[in-house]
Amino acid sequence: QVQLVESGGGLVQPGGSLRLSCAASGSIYSINAMGWYRQAPGKQRELVAAITGGGSANYLDSVKGRFTISRDNAKNTVYLQMNSLKPEDTAVYYCNAKGIYGRSGYQSESWGQGTQVTVSP
Repeated sequence: QVQLVESGGGLVQPGGSLRLSCAASGSIYSINAMGWYRQAPGKQRELVAAITGGGSANYLDSVKGRFTISRDNAKNTVYLQMNSLKPEDTAVYYCNAKGIYGRSGYQSESWGQGTQVTVSP
């Protein structure tokens, strides 16, 4: 089973920046799509940004122009650069991978454990 390990969360002031990283471990041949979801207290989990192996990306409307998703296919790693952070960006951010082909076979989806992002003065 492929595991996703996230890093980079923390506390930042409004207007600040953070960069999240998520590395997929295991013998992996390819991953179709990787992305970031977030869940704030009392709210449903929502897709923040996703990117295909070819580099096509889509974003939640509220983060367009502030967040940038990228991936390094050779390292099976996805990044989320978050700029101009707002208090409403506060949430647990989860890494997600879909369509994973590896030495152990096909895995439809995998989730990271989550990393807390808090935007507060």
